[in-house]
Amino acid sequence: MKANDIRQKFLQYFQDHNHKAIQSASLVPENDPTLFFVNAGMVQFKDVFLGKDPRPYKTAVSSQKCLRVSG
Repeated sequence: MKANDIRQKFLQYFQDHNHKAIQSASLVPENDPTLFFVNAGMVQFKDVFLGKDPRPYKTAVSSQKCLRVSG
């Protein structure tokens, strides 16, 4: 099975269980001076968690592009 097939099966499973499919966010954070780059899939939900961006759904699924670095 190819990576895209696995990704699609993952997304479809959660959509079948009433999760809203969300597009992957950009690796360059939008409107967030606290971040240099997106390092995890939860970054796009930061304002939701802070109560600044209410959404019409309770659960979501995405396959987020991410960048892992170490120093």
